[in-house]
Amino acid sequence: MHAHLHAPRPGATAMLLHDFRELFKVKVVGLVLVTGWGGFYLGSMLSGISSLQRGLLETLIGIGMVSAGAGALNQALERTTDAKMKRTADRPLASGRVPLAVGIVLGLGALILGAAWLAYTTNLITVALALLTAFTYVAIYTPLKRVTTLATFIGAFPGAMGPMLGWTAARGQVEWAGVALFAILFVWQFPHFMAIAWLYREDYARAGIRMLPVVQPDGLSTVVEALFYAVAMIPVSLTPYWLHLAGPWYAGIAVALGLVYLGYTIRFARILKAETETESRMLARDLLKVSVVYLPLLFTALMICAGVAGKGL
Repeated sequence: MHAHLHAPRPGATAMLLHDFRELFKVKVVGLVLVTGWGGFYLGSMLSGISSLQRGLLETLIGIGMVSAGAGALNQALERTTDAKMKRTADRPLASGRVPLAVGIVLGLGALILGAAWLAYTTNLITVALALLTAFTYVAIYTPLKRVTTLATFIGAFPGAMGPMLGWTAARGQVEWAGVALFAILFVWQFPHFMAIAWLYREDYARAGIRMLPVVQPDGLSTVVEALFYAVAMIPVSLTPYWLHLAGPWYAGIAVALGLVYLGYTIRFARILKAETETESRMLARDLLKVSVVYLPLLFTALMICAGVAGKGL
């Protein structure tokens, strides 16, 4: 009759699941998996084999585990700065709900298991690239964020590795088409990052993270960087066409999507003359939303167009 005294408090299980999702950065892992799937699919199409062959699921499991482990270790290193920022203060390590030791053990465990799984199911080059990606993200990018604005540039390398990992898992080697997929993701990140950096510049300043809008608060350098990469996005997105990975239909779609992305980045430049913080935030938020829609649309178009071309292989 006293059993109710020992029952878990309402929402405890839900909170635990929420903490694990946050610790392992499930949303970020999701993006890595989508682009990894794209790389695997396109590599398989080039080989004239179905991407639904045994290997896709195994590859995604391994990539996902390595990515999740890196995300947890990143939070272990950033727990004190996360605690100072409104948008990250509720993260499990920053808030203290998950002990630091537990976070480190779970992060290392996921990283090691993921690498071992990739070694067993794919090839050594994929394992090496996955570990290099995790190392760059955790050991180089994370601490540099408090030192230099160049951290954003360095962080774009591990951020762009998803499709390359999928490609090498399918093909067993680094090739120009795989590099092109990496380049697309690399360049895409900058307008996306600049929008986030502008939205949360006060948070970043409070935590001592040296993002461009923090170091140069007038916003000019933020706009210039976003515009430079939004312009570069159009020719870079066409590299799969130039490498004969996809045909003219893809090229047309890529140019159209790139012009929309560029248009919203040009619109983002109005933050320099925005009369209110509300207007300024709206411009940044709109660019952020468009960037998040642009990437899956581009990859979907590439996979469909390459798939149609692949039927002729």
